[in-house]
Amino acid sequence: MYQRQGKTAFKKDLTNIVALAGHLGHPQQQFKSIHVAGTNGKGSTSHMIASILQEAGYKTGLYTSPHLRDFRERIKVNGKMIRKNCVINFIKRNQNFLERQQLSFFEMTVGLAFEHFAKQQIDIAVVEVGLGGRLDSTNILNPEISVITNIGYDHTQFLGETLPEIAFEKAGIIKENTPVIIGENQPEVIDTFMKIAKENHTNIAFAEDVNNTIYKTDLAGSYQSKNIKTAVAAIKKLNNFIVKEEDIKKGLLKVVENTGLLGRWQLLREQPKVIVDTAHNKEGLTYVLRQLLEEKFENLHIIIGVVNDKNLETILPMFPKRAQYYFCKPTIPRGLDAQLLQQKAHGYQLLGHTYNSVNKAYKSALKTAAKNDLIFIGGSTFVVAEVV
Repeated sequence: MYQRQGKTAFKKDLTNIVALAGHLGHPQQQFKSIHVAGTNGKGSTSHMIASILQEAGYKTGLYTSPHLRDFRERIKVNGKMIRKNCVINFIKRNQNFLERQQLSFFEMTVGLAFEHFAKQQIDIAVVEVGLGGRLDSTNILNPEISVITNIGYDHTQFLGETLPEIAFEKAGIIKENTPVIIGENQPEVIDTFMKIAKENHTNIAFAEDVNNTIYKTDLAGSYQSKNIKTAVAAIKKLNNFIVKEEDIKKGLLKVVENTGLLGRWQLLREQPKVIVDTAHNKEGLTYVLRQLLEEKFENLHIIIGVVNDKNLETILPMFPKRAQYYFCKPTIPRGLDAQLLQQKAHGYQLLGHTYNSVNKAYKSALKTAAKNDLIFIGGSTFVVAEVV
């Protein structure tokens, strides 16, 4: 499982998923879809699109990763998680094939999701890419529309060291004669996108050109404005689906209610205020830390943990020095040792103590913080997963 192990679990190949789809009777051909890739915001954008489609009355599948509390969060229909017995029966029915083919955790999950969507006879699925795009297991779809939120430096060991190289991998979801929405107009990668779109006889539209209306969402955090634009642009470019303006407004205001999204600038409690966010790379943290400093508080407490392949030199300088830090390790094999994180952070004048677990760090922060203080928990999806 890539999320737990890291690169040893990553398979840069579509052979397995193609074989699994064939074994299952090609379920991906039995429903329409919107495919969403990008470095940041693809999870929020996917949830927004799904919520809008639900408001428009469509039976909507949603496939996202990773999960926070429950594996079944990854596979939803109209906001309801796949039932436990559906997961169990899928494994029982296909166990011999899954073991013989040596499928990865992610490949199995994609197969399960696509079969579930086909059986549920959904109208449309919103499918978030796991990692990259071109060689991601979800890329056996032929979607109605392809969405790429943005390009940033994440997973460079798999996707390339430069933005054009990363853009090439993400742009792998662009399909023949299929409309493409690009969330952010980034000069460094436009040529890459244009070239691949031309090869596939399709046109690219930038979110800001398609959607200039200002909408509100129930997802807190001003950084969501870019994701709103991208989600609405995708809806406006979607053919053969009737979505009214009212559906868009309601869908954006009911994302959490309709889809159950967790961990995006989520308020856990007041006095002291506790906020969690899953942002974990330079681009995502830029927005989140800017948002953090817009909050009103007396003292700032930051609970932080990361995975061991994170480029700390790019993210630690971004964190505020005027804060008390609580260094911890998420309970996955990929988690970086808390003392190593503390040593690195001290080099950037980020000072604090280490804790044996995320929960111990959280308890200590709650004990230390005064009621007008702010506690922020982040650095990794897996840190957030342990407290929401």
